[in-house]
Amino acid sequence: MVLLRQTYNYMQFEQPVSVQWLSEFTGAKLVGDHNQLATGINEIHKVTKGDISFVDFEKYYDKCLNSAATVIIINKEVACPDGKTLLVINDPFSAYVKIVKHFRPFEPATKMISDSAVIGEGTHIQPGVFVGNHVRIGEHCLIHPNVTIYDHCVIGNNVVIHAGVVLGADAFYFKRRKEREVQYDKLVSCGRVIIEDDVEIGAGTTIDKGVSGDTIIGKGTKLDNHIHIGHGAVIGKNCLFAAQVGVGGKAIIEDEVILWGQVGVSKDLTIGKGAVVYAQSGVPASLEGGKIYFGSPVEDAKSKMRELSWIKRIPELWEKLNPPVKDEE
Repeated sequence: MVLLRQTYNYMQFEQPVSVQWLSEFTGAKLVGDHNQLATGINEIHKVTKGDISFVDFEKYYDKCLNSAATVIIINKEVACPDGKTLLVINDPFSAYVKIVKHFRPFEPATKMISDSAVIGEGTHIQPGVFVGNHVRIGEHCLIHPNVTIYDHCVIGNNVVIHAGVVLGADAFYFKRRKEREVQYDKLVSCGRVIIEDDVEIGAGTTIDKGVSGDTIIGKGTKLDNHIHIGHGAVIGKNCLFAAQVGVGGKAIIEDEVILWGQVGVSKDLTIGKGAVVYAQSGVPASLEGGKIYFGSPVEDAKSKMRELSWIKRIPELWEKLNPPVKDEE
C-alpha cells in the first residue's frame, strides 16, 4: 500500500457541484461568478482551488476571501474577489454542516469488519476489533483486541495497534450559541486518520480525524499508551511520544520530535524537527527544532533547571539577608 504524506484536501466530491445548486440547497444568496463548480469542501487553513469554505467573523474575512477557496459561505455581502463565488447566508456554520452531511452521510455498520474495508496480506486482526466502512489497512499489521477503526481511516504496512485504541473519532470542534438552551453546535467531521508505515500505537490511545482534511501519524513514529492526538494534527516521521501526551488540533509536529510523559501541546502550532520536551511540560506556542525544553510554559531546559535551582535557595538567601534579631538581655 502506498500512502501520500500530508493529503490535506481529502473531502472531495465524486462529481463537481454547481454553485447554483449549492445556493438552492443552502438557501444562500449567490454573489460573484454564477458559473463556478465546487469540487470539495475544506477548512480555511487547508483549502485549495475548487474548495468550499466558510467564514462568520469579520476579522477573518480577508483571510478567507484571499485564500485559495473558490466558493465562500459568508454571513455578510461584501465585494467578491475575481474568480470566486460568495454564498451569503446568516448562518454559514450551519450551511457548511448541511453540505457535509449531504456529501458524507453517516453509514450504519452491519458487522464488525465492513465488507467495504480493504485488508492487506499478512495482517492479523484479533477478536473484538471493529473496522468501519471504506477503511484501508496495509500488509503485515497486527491489530490487538477491542480496537475501533472508524470509517475512511487509512493504515499503512507493518503497523502495530494495541488494545483499546480508537482511530477516527470526530473532531472536538463546536460553535457556541449563547442564546440557546443547548449552546454548542457541532461542526460535523468529514476528514480521515492516516497512519503511515511502521507506526506503533499504544493501548488506549485516541486519534481524532480531521474536520475536513487528514490527521497524520508519520512513518516510524511510536506512540505510548493513553495518548490523545487532536483533529487535523500532523505528526512527522520517527517521533517518540511517552504516555499521556496530549496534542491539540491542527498542531504540526515535525520529524524526530520526542515528547516525554504528560506533555501538553496546544493547537495551531509547530514543534520543529528534533525538539525534545521533558515530562509534564506545557507547550503553548511554536518551538524551534533541535533544542531541549522543560516547564509550563516551556523554556530552554537548562535555563529552566537553573531557575528552579535558585528558587529552591530562596529560603536560604532570605535568611542570610534577614538574619534573626537576637533579644537584648
